[in-house]
Amino acid sequence: MGSTKLISLLFCLLLVISTSAATQKKISREPCKTLVVYFHDILYNGQNAENATSAIVAAPAWGNETILAEPTHFGDIIVFDDPITLDNNLHSTPVGRAQGLYLYDGKHTFNTWFGFSFTFNSTGHKGSITLAGADPFLEKTRDIPVIGGTGDFFMARGIANFMTDAFEGEVYFRVRVNISLYECW
Repeated sequence: MGSTKLISLLFCLLLVISTSAATQKKISREPCKTLVVYFHDILYNGQNAENATSAIVAAPAWGNETILAEPTHFGDIIVFDDPITLDNNLHSTPVGRAQGLYLYDGKHTFNTWFGFSFTFNSTGHKGSITLAGADPFLEKTRDIPVIGGTGDFFMARGIANFMTDAFEGEVYFRVRVNISLYECW
């Protein structure tokens, strides 16, 4: 093949690639879908097995699996299966479950890392939204990346803004989550 034909072929290939990239889906600066939910976490404390929705499954050598490690809970790993509601009432009808884990990864301050999914099973939504990221929960609001989804949220991308709405010691907390999806299919 002559060099002229090779250059022409390469030019055509580059043209096809650039045209293809230009026609790909554009990501909007405005959310394509928004949702506000609350999840309610009740940590097992050795006495509340019937009501608990989360439990310590691993603890550092100086800790145990019914009391969070002192002073910052560093090293504790908690799994959870929390109800999701559309309002801040724990006794409201759940629209799904928040399922996954969080771990305390701040040695000198309270800090967690979450990896979980909101799994919806209501008439309003079917499918899941997957989130993973750092949660410096002493801050008033925190952003956790939305890294994917299924069903109504297929391949979703966006941000979930967390705000601790209420807490009772170390046993119960409620988080308001404003979900803004910027990539919807």
